Amino acid sequence: MLEEERKYEVDENFTLPDLSATVPPGGRVVVLPPVTLTATYLDTADLRLARAGVSLRHRKGDPLPWTVKLPSDVPGTRHEISRPGKRRETPAELTALVTAYSRGADLLPAAVVRSVRQAYELRDGADRVLAEIADDAVSVLDGDRVRSRFREVEVERKGGDGDLLDRVEAVLGEAGAVAGGFTPKHVRALGEAAAGAPDLVAPTDLPDKPSAADVVTNAIRRGVGRVLTHDPLVRLRQPVGDDDTAVHQMRVGSRRLRSDLRTFRSLLRPEWVGPLRDELKWLADVLGAARDAEVLGARLHVTAAADPLSPLDPAAVDRIDAVLTQRHERALTAVDEALGSARYAALVEALVAATGEPKLTPAARERAQDVLPKLAAKPWRRLADGGKGSDAAADLDPLAPDERWHAVRINGKKARYAVDAVAPVLGGGARKLAKSLSRVQELLGEHQDAAVAATTWLEVAATDPTDHALAVTAGRLAERERASIRAVRADFPEAWDETTRGSRTDWLP
Repeated sequence: MLEEERKYEVDENFTLPDLSATVPPGGRVVVLPPVTLTATYLDTADLRLARAGVSLRHRKGDPLPWTVKLPSDVPGTRHEISRPGKRRETPAELTALVTAYSRGADLLPAAVVRSVRQAYELRDGADRVLAEIADDAVSVLDGDRVRSRFREVEVERKGGDGDLLDRVEAVLGEAGAVAGGFTPKHVRALGEAAAGAPDLVAPTDLPDKPSAADVVTNAIRRGVGRVLTHDPLVRLRQPVGDDDTAVHQMRVGSRRLRSDLRTFRSLLRPEWVGPLRDELKWLADVLGAARDAEVLGARLHVTAAADPLSPLDPAAVDRIDAVLTQRHERALTAVDEALGSARYAALVEALVAATGEPKLTPAARERAQDVLPKLAAKPWRRLADGGKGSDAAADLDPLAPDERWHAVRINGKKARYAVDAVAPVLGGGARKLAKSLSRVQELLGEHQDAAVAATTWLEVAATDPTDHALAVTAGRLAERERASIRAVRADFPEAWDETTRGSRTDWLP
Protein backbone atom coordinates (compact mmCIF):
# COMPACT_ATOMS: atom_id res chain seq x y z
CA MET A 1 0.00 0.00 0.00
CA LEU A 2 1.24 3.49 -0.84
CA GLU A 3 1.05 5.72 2.22
CA GLU A 4 0.81 9.49 1.70
CA GLU A 5 1.52 11.44 4.84
CA ARG A 6 2.50 14.94 5.92
CA LYS A 7 4.18 15.72 9.25
CA TYR A 8 4.15 18.91 11.31
CA GLU A 9 6.21 19.98 14.29
CA VAL A 10 4.25 21.52 17.16
CA ASP A 11 5.17 22.55 20.69
CA GLU A 12 3.70 21.06 23.84
CA ASN A 13 1.16 23.90 24.19
CA PHE A 14 -0.24 23.48 20.66
CA THR A 15 -4.03 23.21 20.40
CA LEU A 16 -5.41 21.42 17.38
CA PRO A 17 -7.66 23.90 15.52
CA ASP A 18 -11.20 23.29 14.34
CA LEU A 19 -10.92 21.30 11.10
CA SER A 20 -14.61 21.24 10.17
CA ALA A 21 -14.09 23.86 7.47
CA THR A 22 -11.73 21.53 5.59
CA VAL A 23 -14.30 18.80 4.92
CA PRO A 24 -16.79 18.96 2.01
CA PRO A 25 -20.42 20.02 2.62
CA GLY A 26 -22.20 17.41 4.69
CA GLY A 27 -18.92 16.08 6.04
CA ARG A 28 -17.80 15.93 9.64
CA VAL A 29 -14.81 15.53 11.96
CA VAL A 30 -14.87 12.35 14.05
CA VAL A 31 -12.87 12.23 17.28
CA LEU A 32 -11.41 8.76 17.89
CA PRO A 33 -10.61 7.32 21.33
CA PRO A 34 -7.04 8.08 22.45
CA VAL A 35 -4.58 5.19 22.23
CA THR A 36 -1.05 4.47 23.41
CA LEU A 37 1.22 2.89 20.79
CA THR A 38 4.64 1.48 21.69
CA ALA A 39 6.85 0.84 18.68
CA THR A 40 10.14 -1.06 18.64
CA TYR A 41 12.21 -0.31 15.53
CA LEU A 42 14.76 -2.82 14.27
CA ASP A 43 17.91 -1.83 12.41
CA THR A 44 21.50 -2.84 11.82
CA ALA A 45 24.26 -1.75 14.17
CA ASP A 46 25.20 1.06 11.76
CA LEU A 47 21.54 2.06 11.13
CA ARG A 48 21.48 1.11 7.44
CA LEU A 49 17.69 1.09 7.29
CA ALA A 50 17.15 4.47 8.92
CA ARG A 51 19.81 6.13 6.78
CA ALA A 52 18.13 4.74 3.66
CA GLY A 53 14.67 6.01 4.64
CA VAL A 54 13.46 2.49 5.51
CA SER A 55 11.88 1.22 8.71
CA LEU A 56 10.95 -2.15 10.20
CA ARG A 57 8.95 -2.00 13.40
CA HIS A 58 6.70 -3.88 15.79
CA ARG A 59 4.03 -1.60 17.26
CA LYS A 60 1.99 -2.80 20.20
CA GLY A 61 -1.60 -1.65 19.86
CA ASP A 62 -1.93 -2.18 16.09
CA PRO A 63 -4.10 -5.01 14.69
CA LEU A 64 -1.19 -5.80 12.32
CA PRO A 65 1.78 -5.00 14.55
CA TRP A 66 4.68 -5.64 12.13
CA THR A 67 5.23 -2.95 9.48
CA VAL A 68 7.87 -2.18 6.88
CA LYS A 69 8.00 1.25 5.25
CA LEU A 70 10.00 1.70 2.05
CA PRO A 71 10.87 4.72 -0.11
CA SER A 72 8.64 5.51 -3.08
CA ASP A 73 9.21 7.40 -6.33
CA VAL A 74 6.25 9.65 -5.47
CA PRO A 75 7.30 12.57 -3.20
CA GLY A 76 5.71 12.51 0.24
CA THR A 77 4.75 8.84 0.04
CA ARG A 78 6.12 5.50 1.20
CA HIS A 79 5.26 1.88 0.56
CA GLU A 80 3.72 0.44 3.72
CA ILE A 81 3.43 -3.33 4.26
CA SER A 82 1.98 -4.73 7.50
CA ARG A 83 1.76 -8.29 8.78
CA PRO A 84 0.66 -10.09 11.97
CA GLY A 85 3.17 -11.69 14.32
CA LYS A 86 4.62 -11.82 17.81
CA ARG A 87 7.08 -9.15 18.97
CA ARG A 88 10.06 -11.49 19.22
CA GLU A 89 9.37 -13.26 15.90
CA THR A 90 10.06 -10.94 12.97
CA PRO A 91 8.13 -12.16 9.90
CA ALA A 92 10.62 -13.62 7.42
CA GLU A 93 8.76 -11.93 4.57
CA LEU A 94 9.39 -8.48 6.04
CA THR A 95 13.04 -9.24 6.77
CA ALA A 96 13.42 -10.22 3.11
CA LEU A 97 11.81 -6.98 1.97
CA VAL A 98 14.65 -4.93 3.47
CA THR A 99 17.43 -7.15 2.09
CA ALA A 100 18.61 -4.52 -0.40
CA TYR A 101 19.14 -2.12 2.51
CA SER A 102 20.27 -4.39 5.38
CA ARG A 103 22.44 -6.55 3.08
CA GLY A 104 22.09 -9.49 5.45
CA ALA A 105 23.34 -7.75 8.58
CA ASP A 106 21.59 -8.65 11.85
CA LEU A 107 18.47 -6.64 12.64
CA LEU A 108 18.31 -5.70 16.30
CA PRO A 109 16.15 -3.32 18.41
CA ALA A 110 17.45 0.19 17.73
CA ALA A 111 14.79 2.49 19.19
CA VAL A 112 11.63 2.24 21.29
CA VAL A 113 9.10 5.01 20.82
CA ARG A 114 5.85 5.45 22.76
CA SER A 115 3.16 7.66 21.27
CA VAL A 116 0.06 8.82 23.09
CA ARG A 117 -2.18 9.44 20.09
CA GLN A 118 -5.31 11.48 19.74
CA ALA A 119 -6.65 10.86 16.26
CA TYR A 120 -9.37 12.49 14.18
CA GLU A 121 -11.05 11.35 10.98
CA LEU A 122 -12.23 13.73 8.28
CA ARG A 123 -15.31 12.25 6.61
CA ASP A 124 -17.48 13.30 3.71
CA GLY A 125 -21.29 13.32 3.47
CA ALA A 126 -21.31 9.60 2.65
CA ASP A 127 -19.26 8.96 5.81
CA ARG A 128 -16.16 7.93 3.83
CA VAL A 129 -12.87 8.58 5.62
CA LEU A 130 -10.96 11.18 3.59
CA ALA A 131 -7.99 11.73 5.90
CA GLU A 132 -6.77 10.93 9.39
CA ILE A 133 -5.06 13.45 11.65
CA ALA A 134 -2.92 12.05 14.46
CA ASP A 135 -1.76 14.33 17.30
CA ASP A 136 1.10 12.38 18.89
CA ALA A 137 2.87 13.06 22.17
CA VAL A 138 6.05 11.04 21.63
CA SER A 139 8.42 9.65 24.24
CA VAL A 140 11.73 8.04 23.30
CA LEU A 141 12.39 5.25 25.79
CA ASP A 142 15.62 3.83 27.15
CA GLY A 143 14.38 0.87 29.16
CA ASP A 144 11.94 2.32 31.66
CA ARG A 145 13.49 5.78 31.39
CA VAL A 146 12.21 8.51 29.08
CA ARG A 147 15.22 9.81 27.20
CA SER A 148 13.49 12.60 25.28
CA ARG A 149 10.07 13.88 24.28
CA PHE A 150 8.57 15.67 21.30
CA ARG A 151 5.17 16.26 19.77
CA GLU A 152 4.09 16.07 16.16
CA VAL A 153 0.97 16.04 14.05
CA GLU A 154 0.57 13.63 11.13
CA VAL A 155 -1.98 13.99 8.36
CA GLU A 156 -2.48 10.79 6.36
CA ARG A 157 -4.47 10.75 3.16
CA LYS A 158 -7.16 8.10 2.96
CA GLY A 159 -9.99 8.53 0.42
CA GLY A 160 -9.49 12.27 -0.06
CA ASP A 161 -7.39 14.21 -2.55
CA GLY A 162 -4.37 16.45 -2.40
CA ASP A 163 -6.52 19.58 -2.17
CA LEU A 164 -7.95 18.36 1.12
CA LEU A 165 -4.46 17.90 2.54
CA ASP A 166 -3.58 21.41 1.37
CA ARG A 167 -6.62 22.84 3.19
CA VAL A 168 -5.72 20.98 6.36
CA GLU A 169 -2.13 22.23 6.10
CA ALA A 170 -3.30 25.82 5.79
CA VAL A 171 -5.46 25.53 8.93
CA LEU A 172 -2.68 23.82 10.90
CA GLY A 173 -0.19 26.45 9.77
CA GLU A 174 -2.40 29.27 11.00
CA ALA A 175 -2.52 27.55 14.39
CA GLY A 176 1.28 27.42 14.61
CA ALA A 177 2.17 24.01 13.19
CA VAL A 178 5.40 23.92 11.19
CA ALA A 179 5.83 21.55 8.25
CA GLY A 180 8.50 19.17 9.47
CA GLY A 181 9.39 17.52 6.18
CA PHE A 182 9.18 13.74 6.14
CA THR A 183 11.30 12.78 9.14
CA PRO A 184 9.99 9.57 10.71
CA LYS A 185 9.69 9.29 14.49
CA HIS A 186 12.43 6.71 14.86
CA VAL A 187 14.89 8.84 12.87
CA ARG A 188 14.23 11.76 15.23
CA ALA A 189 14.58 9.36 18.14
CA LEU A 190 17.89 7.91 16.93
CA GLY A 191 19.37 11.33 16.27
CA GLU A 192 22.21 12.43 14.01
CA ALA A 193 23.52 8.95 13.20
CA ALA A 194 20.18 7.94 11.66
CA ALA A 195 20.12 11.06 9.51
CA GLY A 196 23.46 10.23 7.88
CA ALA A 197 23.99 9.43 4.22
CA PRO A 198 22.76 6.05 2.99
CA ASP A 199 25.26 3.42 1.87
CA LEU A 200 23.61 3.36 -1.56
CA VAL A 201 24.98 6.58 -3.06
CA ALA A 202 22.58 8.44 -5.35
CA PRO A 203 23.58 10.24 -8.58
CA THR A 204 24.63 13.86 -8.23
CA ASP A 205 24.46 16.88 -10.52
CA LEU A 206 27.35 16.85 -12.96
CA PRO A 207 29.81 19.76 -12.91
CA ASP A 208 29.90 22.21 -15.83
CA LYS A 209 32.92 20.43 -17.29
CA PRO A 210 32.56 16.82 -16.18
CA SER A 211 35.27 14.21 -16.45
CA ALA A 212 34.56 10.79 -17.85
CA ALA A 213 34.78 9.53 -14.26
CA ASP A 214 31.88 11.82 -13.27
CA VAL A 215 29.67 10.40 -16.01
CA VAL A 216 30.61 6.76 -15.37
CA THR A 217 30.05 7.09 -11.64
CA ASN A 218 26.64 8.68 -12.12
CA ALA A 219 25.62 6.00 -14.62
CA ILE A 220 26.58 3.25 -12.18
CA ARG A 221 24.72 4.91 -9.31
CA ARG A 222 21.64 5.41 -11.43
CA GLY A 223 21.68 1.80 -12.61
CA VAL A 224 22.26 0.27 -9.19
CA GLY A 225 19.51 2.41 -7.72
CA ARG A 226 17.07 1.21 -10.35
CA VAL A 227 17.88 -2.44 -9.61
CA LEU A 228 17.78 -2.30 -5.83
CA THR A 229 14.77 -0.02 -5.33
CA HIS A 230 12.67 -2.53 -7.25
CA ASP A 231 13.93 -5.50 -5.20
CA PRO A 232 11.21 -5.31 -2.51
CA LEU A 233 8.50 -4.59 -5.10
CA VAL A 234 9.48 -7.74 -7.01
CA ARG A 235 9.17 -9.75 -3.79
CA LEU A 236 5.72 -8.23 -3.22
CA ARG A 237 4.60 -8.95 -6.81
CA GLN A 238 3.67 -5.28 -6.95
CA PRO A 239 2.83 -3.45 -10.19
CA VAL A 240 4.67 -0.27 -11.12
CA GLY A 241 2.11 2.11 -12.58
CA ASP A 242 -0.88 0.96 -14.60
CA ASP A 243 0.85 -1.19 -17.21
CA ASP A 244 4.26 -2.12 -15.85
CA THR A 245 5.70 -4.51 -13.28
CA ALA A 246 8.57 -4.44 -10.82
CA VAL A 247 10.03 -7.55 -12.48
CA HIS A 248 10.27 -5.63 -15.75
CA GLN A 249 11.88 -2.58 -14.15
CA MET A 250 14.40 -4.62 -12.16
CA ARG A 251 15.31 -6.61 -15.27
CA VAL A 252 15.70 -3.44 -17.35
CA GLY A 253 17.83 -1.95 -14.58
CA SER A 254 20.09 -5.02 -14.57
CA ARG A 255 20.46 -5.10 -18.34
CA ARG A 256 21.00 -1.36 -18.70
CA LEU A 257 23.60 -1.31 -15.94
CA ARG A 258 25.37 -4.26 -17.53
CA SER A 259 25.31 -2.42 -20.86
CA ASP A 260 26.69 0.76 -19.29
CA LEU A 261 29.53 -1.23 -17.75
CA ARG A 262 30.25 -2.59 -21.22
CA THR A 263 30.11 0.86 -22.85
CA PHE A 264 32.48 2.32 -20.24
CA ARG A 265 34.68 -0.77 -19.86
CA SER A 266 37.82 1.00 -21.07
CA LEU A 267 37.41 3.36 -18.09
CA LEU A 268 36.92 0.55 -15.57
CA ARG A 269 39.35 -2.00 -14.21
CA PRO A 270 38.71 -5.28 -16.05
CA GLU A 271 39.21 -7.50 -12.98
CA TRP A 272 36.42 -5.52 -11.27
CA VAL A 273 33.93 -4.93 -14.06
CA GLY A 274 34.03 -8.43 -15.58
CA PRO A 275 32.70 -10.38 -12.57
CA LEU A 276 30.11 -7.67 -11.89
CA ARG A 277 28.75 -7.90 -15.44
CA ASP A 278 28.63 -11.72 -15.14
CA GLU A 279 26.51 -11.53 -11.98
CA LEU A 280 24.20 -8.93 -13.51
CA LYS A 281 23.67 -11.25 -16.47
CA TRP A 282 22.70 -14.04 -14.08
CA LEU A 283 20.18 -11.77 -12.36
CA ALA A 284 18.75 -10.45 -15.63
CA ASP A 285 18.34 -14.00 -16.95
CA VAL A 286 16.42 -15.10 -13.85
CA LEU A 287 14.16 -12.06 -14.06
CA GLY A 288 13.89 -12.54 -17.83
CA ALA A 289 11.99 -15.82 -17.59
CA ALA A 290 9.35 -14.19 -15.39
CA ARG A 291 9.18 -11.12 -17.61
CA ASP A 292 8.80 -13.20 -20.77
CA ALA A 293 5.86 -15.03 -19.19
CA GLU A 294 4.32 -11.67 -18.21
CA VAL A 295 4.62 -10.36 -21.76
CA LEU A 296 3.15 -13.51 -23.30
CA GLY A 297 0.24 -13.53 -20.85
CA ALA A 298 -0.67 -9.95 -21.64
CA ARG A 299 -0.12 -10.42 -25.37
CA LEU A 300 -2.38 -13.47 -25.59
CA HIS A 301 -5.48 -11.50 -24.66
CA VAL A 302 -4.61 -8.53 -26.89
CA THR A 303 -4.01 -10.79 -29.89
CA ALA A 304 -7.10 -12.87 -29.21
CA ALA A 305 -9.27 -9.72 -29.12
CA ALA A 306 -7.62 -8.07 -32.15
CA ASP A 307 -10.52 -8.86 -34.49
CA PRO A 308 -13.92 -8.70 -32.71
CA LEU A 309 -15.65 -9.75 -35.97
CA SER A 310 -13.70 -13.01 -35.95
CA PRO A 311 -13.67 -14.21 -32.33
CA LEU A 312 -11.54 -17.13 -31.19
CA ASP A 313 -12.66 -20.13 -29.17
CA PRO A 314 -12.67 -18.78 -25.57
CA ALA A 315 -12.06 -22.20 -24.02
CA ALA A 316 -8.96 -22.70 -26.17
CA VAL A 317 -7.68 -19.21 -25.29
CA ASP A 318 -8.24 -20.01 -21.60
CA ARG A 319 -6.26 -23.23 -21.96
CA ILE A 320 -3.29 -21.37 -23.44
CA ASP A 321 -3.62 -18.79 -20.68
CA ALA A 322 -3.49 -21.54 -18.05
CA VAL A 323 -0.22 -22.84 -19.50
CA LEU A 324 1.28 -19.33 -19.40
CA THR A 325 0.09 -18.81 -15.83
CA GLN A 326 1.89 -21.98 -14.75
CA ARG A 327 5.06 -20.83 -16.51
CA HIS A 328 4.80 -17.45 -14.80
CA GLU A 329 4.40 -18.98 -11.35
CA ARG A 330 7.38 -21.28 -11.88
CA ALA A 331 9.47 -18.35 -13.06
CA LEU A 332 8.46 -16.23 -10.05
CA THR A 333 9.40 -19.08 -7.73
CA ALA A 334 12.84 -19.14 -9.37
CA VAL A 335 13.09 -15.36 -8.84
CA ASP A 336 12.25 -15.76 -5.14
CA GLU A 337 14.91 -18.46 -4.78
CA ALA A 338 17.49 -16.27 -6.52
CA LEU A 339 16.73 -13.21 -4.39
CA GLY A 340 17.01 -15.34 -1.26
CA SER A 341 20.37 -16.83 -2.23
CA ALA A 342 23.86 -16.08 -0.94
CA ARG A 343 24.84 -15.31 -4.52
CA TYR A 344 22.33 -12.47 -4.73
CA ALA A 345 23.35 -11.17 -1.30
CA ALA A 346 26.95 -10.95 -2.53
CA LEU A 347 25.80 -9.14 -5.66
CA VAL A 348 23.85 -6.59 -3.62
CA GLU A 349 26.93 -5.94 -1.50
CA ALA A 350 29.05 -5.44 -4.63
CA LEU A 351 26.47 -3.13 -6.21
CA VAL A 352 26.21 -0.91 -3.14
CA ALA A 353 30.00 -0.73 -2.94
CA ALA A 354 30.13 0.22 -6.62
CA THR A 355 28.01 3.33 -6.01
CA GLY A 356 30.54 4.58 -3.48
CA GLU A 357 33.79 3.73 -5.20
CA PRO A 358 33.75 2.32 -8.73
CA LYS A 359 37.14 0.96 -9.82
CA LEU A 360 38.27 3.41 -12.51
CA THR A 361 41.29 3.47 -14.78
CA PRO A 362 43.48 6.60 -15.26
CA ALA A 363 41.72 7.24 -18.59
CA ALA A 364 38.58 8.15 -16.66
CA ARG A 365 40.24 11.41 -15.57
CA GLU A 366 39.97 12.81 -19.11
CA ARG A 367 37.25 15.28 -20.14
CA ALA A 368 33.93 13.58 -20.83
CA GLN A 369 33.49 15.41 -24.14
CA ASP A 370 36.79 13.96 -25.36
CA VAL A 371 36.12 10.37 -24.31
CA LEU A 372 32.40 9.65 -24.57
CA PRO A 373 31.84 9.97 -28.34
CA LYS A 374 34.43 7.23 -28.96
CA LEU A 375 32.76 4.93 -26.46
CA ALA A 376 29.31 5.31 -28.01
CA ALA A 377 30.64 4.97 -31.56
CA LYS A 378 31.53 1.27 -31.32
CA PRO A 379 28.04 -0.12 -30.57
CA TRP A 380 26.59 2.38 -33.05
CA ARG A 381 28.90 1.14 -35.83
CA ARG A 382 27.98 -2.46 -35.01
CA LEU A 383 24.33 -1.57 -35.51
CA ALA A 384 24.78 0.67 -38.54
CA ASP A 385 27.53 -1.20 -40.42
CA GLY A 386 27.19 -4.73 -39.09
CA GLY A 387 29.38 -6.99 -37.04
CA LYS A 388 29.85 -10.71 -37.23
CA GLY A 389 27.16 -12.12 -39.50
CA SER A 390 26.60 -8.64 -40.94
CA ASP A 391 23.79 -7.80 -38.51
CA ALA A 392 23.41 -4.24 -39.82
CA ALA A 393 20.10 -2.41 -39.58
CA ALA A 394 20.44 -0.85 -43.02
CA ASP A 395 20.82 -4.28 -44.67
CA LEU A 396 17.78 -5.90 -43.11
CA ASP A 397 15.89 -7.87 -45.74
CA PRO A 398 12.08 -7.92 -45.35
CA LEU A 399 12.30 -11.63 -46.14
CA ALA A 400 15.16 -12.39 -43.73
CA PRO A 401 14.50 -14.99 -41.01
CA ASP A 402 13.31 -13.83 -37.58
CA GLU A 403 16.69 -14.70 -36.07
CA ARG A 404 18.40 -12.08 -38.23
CA TRP A 405 15.96 -9.41 -37.10
CA HIS A 406 16.51 -10.46 -33.50
CA ALA A 407 20.29 -10.14 -33.92
CA VAL A 408 19.83 -6.56 -35.16
CA ARG A 409 17.52 -5.93 -32.20
CA ILE A 410 20.30 -6.97 -29.80
CA ASN A 411 22.75 -4.62 -31.52
CA GLY A 412 20.11 -1.88 -31.46
CA LYS A 413 19.60 -2.22 -27.73
CA LYS A 414 23.34 -1.96 -27.06
CA ALA A 415 23.59 1.13 -29.26
CA ARG A 416 20.58 2.75 -27.67
CA TYR A 417 21.84 2.18 -24.12
CA ALA A 418 25.27 3.52 -25.05
CA VAL A 419 23.85 6.68 -26.60
CA ASP A 420 21.47 7.12 -23.68
CA ALA A 421 24.41 6.95 -21.29
CA VAL A 422 26.33 9.79 -22.97
CA ALA A 423 23.44 11.97 -24.18
CA PRO A 424 22.99 13.94 -20.91
CA VAL A 425 26.53 15.30 -21.31
CA LEU A 426 26.86 15.55 -25.10
CA GLY A 427 23.32 16.83 -25.74
CA GLY A 428 22.25 17.99 -29.23
CA GLY A 429 22.67 15.25 -31.80
CA ALA A 430 23.21 12.60 -29.13
CA ARG A 431 19.79 13.32 -27.62
CA LYS A 432 18.16 13.21 -31.06
CA LEU A 433 19.88 9.93 -31.87
CA ALA A 434 18.76 8.44 -28.55
CA LYS A 435 15.16 9.39 -29.31
CA SER A 436 15.31 7.91 -32.81
CA LEU A 437 16.93 4.72 -31.55
CA SER A 438 14.10 4.39 -29.07
CA ARG A 439 11.65 4.20 -31.97
CA VAL A 440 13.85 1.68 -33.79
CA GLN A 441 14.05 -0.42 -30.65
CA GLU A 442 10.30 -0.23 -30.16
CA LEU A 443 9.72 -1.71 -33.62
CA LEU A 444 12.36 -4.41 -33.21
CA GLY A 445 10.97 -5.26 -29.79
CA GLU A 446 7.47 -5.69 -31.22
CA HIS A 447 8.94 -7.90 -33.94
CA GLN A 448 10.63 -10.15 -31.39
CA ASP A 449 7.59 -10.31 -29.09
CA ALA A 450 5.36 -11.30 -32.01
CA ALA A 451 7.82 -13.93 -33.24
CA VAL A 452 8.18 -15.51 -29.79
CA ALA A 453 4.42 -15.41 -29.26
CA ALA A 454 3.66 -17.10 -32.59
CA THR A 455 6.08 -19.92 -31.76
CA THR A 456 4.64 -20.25 -28.24
CA TRP A 457 1.01 -20.54 -29.38
CA LEU A 458 1.94 -23.36 -31.76
CA GLU A 459 4.10 -25.11 -29.15
CA VAL A 460 1.21 -25.14 -26.67
CA ALA A 461 -1.10 -26.67 -29.30
CA ALA A 462 1.49 -29.32 -30.11
CA THR A 463 1.33 -30.65 -26.55
CA ASP A 464 -2.17 -32.05 -27.27
CA PRO A 465 -2.58 -32.98 -30.96
CA THR A 466 -6.07 -34.39 -30.26
CA ASP A 467 -7.50 -30.99 -29.26
CA HIS A 468 -8.52 -29.63 -32.64
CA ALA A 469 -10.10 -26.45 -31.26
CA LEU A 470 -6.81 -25.63 -29.53
CA ALA A 471 -4.87 -26.29 -32.73
CA VAL A 472 -7.12 -24.03 -34.81
CA THR A 473 -7.03 -21.26 -32.18
CA ALA A 474 -3.25 -21.44 -31.88
CA GLY A 475 -2.89 -21.30 -35.66
CA ARG A 476 -5.12 -18.25 -35.91
CA LEU A 477 -3.23 -16.54 -33.10
CA ALA A 478 0.07 -17.30 -34.84
CA GLU A 479 -1.19 -15.81 -38.11
CA ARG A 480 -2.17 -12.61 -36.32
CA GLU A 481 1.35 -12.43 -34.87
CA ARG A 482 2.86 -12.91 -38.33
CA ALA A 483 0.71 -10.01 -39.54
CA SER A 484 2.27 -7.85 -36.80
CA ILE A 485 5.71 -8.94 -37.95
CA ARG A 486 4.95 -7.97 -41.55
CA ALA A 487 3.73 -4.55 -40.37
CA VAL A 488 6.97 -3.98 -38.44
CA ARG A 489 9.09 -4.95 -41.43
CA ALA A 490 7.14 -2.49 -43.59
CA ASP A 491 7.61 0.37 -41.11
CA PHE A 492 11.23 -0.28 -40.22
CA PRO A 493 13.04 1.28 -43.25
CA GLU A 494 11.47 4.69 -42.63
CA ALA A 495 12.32 4.57 -38.91
CA TRP A 496 15.92 3.62 -39.68
CA ASP A 497 16.23 6.32 -42.33
CA GLU A 498 15.10 8.92 -39.78
CA THR A 499 17.69 7.63 -37.32
CA THR A 500 20.56 8.33 -39.71
CA ARG A 501 19.21 11.64 -41.00
CA GLY A 502 20.49 15.15 -40.26
CA SER A 503 22.77 15.91 -37.34
CA ARG A 504 21.92 12.85 -35.29
CA THR A 505 25.24 11.12 -35.97
CA ASP A 506 27.56 14.06 -36.75
CA TRP A 507 28.99 13.98 -33.22
CA LEU A 508 30.19 10.38 -33.57
CA PRO A 509 33.84 9.95 -34.61
